[in-house]
Amino acid sequence: MTALPVFRRSLADSWRPLIAWAIAIVAVLALYLPLYPDIGGNGQLAQIIEGLPQGLVNALGYASIGTGAGYAQATFYGLMGFLLLSIASISWGGAAIAGAEESGRLELDLAHGVGRTQYALESALTLVVKLAALVTVAGVMVWALNGSAELGLDAEGVLAASVSLMGLTLIGATAALAVGALTGRRAFATAAGAAIAVYGYALNAIANQSERLDWLRNASPYSWAFESAPLAEGFAWPRLALLWGISAALVAVTAVALRRRDVLG
Repeated sequence: MTALPVFRRSLADSWRPLIAWAIAIVAVLALYLPLYPDIGGNGQLAQIIEGLPQGLVNALGYASIGTGAGYAQATFYGLMGFLLLSIASISWGGAAIAGAEESGRLELDLAHGVGRTQYALESALTLVVKLAALVTVAGVMVWALNGSAELGLDAEGVLAASVSLMGLTLIGATAALAVGALTGRRAFATAAGAAIAVYGYALNAIANQSERLDWLRNASPYSWAFESAPLAEGFAWPRLALLWGISAALVAVTAVALRRRDVLG
């Protein structure tokens, strides 16, 4: 039997969409980052931000947008990158088990000697590899534009932000994977992953409104990923361990749920 059959087939079936997502990420970065010298470095952006309601500035995380690290964080890592990678990874998580079950492919694979635990773990591995590919493309593009966009980033900061972004979006993806294994319904799985992403972002936005609400960050995966400003400050290992640990736990839930539940034919 071929090693890692589920993983290999999943990658073979999805390389074209993966390239399309990578192109979208490159396009977004090429659009936003080169604008910084014109609107950020000369203080123009700071003047624009001053004219916005403070609550909106806080909610969007624009307080530090006048610096290169703050601009890259606010425009890509904390917004467009988070949005694009969340959409991609959650859709993959919903399709991996629940989508395969609804199409009948999961039952066929299990009938041909692929174990349920194996299927769950290889599906999770596929999510990790595809997300890592997109995050790597993003990191390389950010670093390539760093000099011309006058962002002043260092390699450790870009790497730390990339690992944080991947850890954050992987939670939504593995939540979709786990709910798909529990229910066998792609719509439920996708909704669960989306709910996690929205919950984390919204809780962080609310916490930004007042120091009295700062405690809400303790329950927001988005805050765990970005509150420590990884682009400027580097790795925050305890927060990264929390992000990745939750994803690992969700993968374990996926394996147990798929092993115990009857698969619909």
